[in-house]
Amino acid sequence: MENYTKIAIGVVAGIAVGSILGVLFAPNKGAETRTKIKNAGAKLNENVQDKINKGKQSLYAMKQNILESLDNIEEKTGDYI
Repeated sequence: MENYTKIAIGVVAGIAVGSILGVLFAPNKGAETRTKIKNAGAKLNENVQDKINKGKQSLYAMKQNILESLDNIEEKTGDYI
């Protein structure tokens, strides 16, 4: 696992823990606190899904660039083979 992946996981975990602790220590009633925890979890899930989708799109774009490069190489070397 590369360093930036470890850093990203650490940041996400830190945000999650910080959000939960912040809500737990807030002076609200239990029902309000549970609602805030639920909303924070939903928001975190949405952010993680967004990052995953952006990563997938980036990987797909890289794959397309590699395939185009291979096609160009094949076209250029086809005359010599």
